[in-house]
Amino acid sequence: MPIKVAAIQMCSGPDRDANLSAADALIAEATALGATLISLPENFSFLGRPEDKLKEAEDFESSEVLEFLRGQARRHEVHLIGGSIPVRSEDPARASNSCLALNPQGEIVARYDKMHLFDVSIDVVNTFRESDHVKPGNETVVFAAGDLTIGLSICFDIRFPELYRSLSHAGADLVFVPSAFTVPTGKAHWEVLLRARAIENLCYVAAPAQIGQHIPGRTSYGKSMIVDPWGTVLGVAPDRPCVVTADIDIRHLHRVRAQLPALEKRRNDVFRG
Repeated sequence: MPIKVAAIQMCSGPDRDANLSAADALIAEATALGATLISLPENFSFLGRPEDKLKEAEDFESSEVLEFLRGQARRHEVHLIGGSIPVRSEDPARASNSCLALNPQGEIVARYDKMHLFDVSIDVVNTFRESDHVKPGNETVVFAAGDLTIGLSICFDIRFPELYRSLSHAGADLVFVPSAFTVPTGKAHWEVLLRARAIENLCYVAAPAQIGQHIPGRTSYGKSMIVDPWGTVLGVAPDRPCVVTADIDIRHLHRVRAQLPALEKRRNDVFRG
């Protein structure tokens, strides 16, 4: 039986309470649409000045945002991917950008710390140094949710196909990419990268995204998207905070992999890692 997945699109800002209130309403909407596997976007609980990220970061064991996620998963009895939140790390100058996955009992079943950090200079407005305030992770992460094996990634990771090949090697059927893509890079690359990762690895890809202006000088592209293993876009969000849903059909996944057995043809004896 297909599993309905929801990608939530938000316009988060620096006010945590307002962000959590918006997330609460959108998770309820996703549940009402029948979704049992729901993901929030990157930085859903805080999207403000980069230098304020460390102030917003919480200890993992006593995180108020984590407790919010636990409560949402339990209340709605869903698998919930917590987009990403800032978590204090052992580096006092940098926080982790962490994606937490929770089961319907509110238990953490996986944590992924963003591996590839957004250090780019596209133009005067779109210049970022995420590594100044964020400590990169070093581990790929997959976990089981019912019959699905799910892989986790975050935003800029989408440009590094070796990460998704590693998740594919680990058996990923569906990969989440919670994001806050900039407008110029989103217009040029967002859809083609998501579809490429799905096609290359014969897996579903779900990418909940941020949309609109968060603070002066920081605007996100949006277009939250769900893509199937053939590269077909199953759903794309309009330009506003909302929910986009699609069915994840494991039978369709197996059919595509049987028709186009590229994963079986991988030359693992030549290309390693």
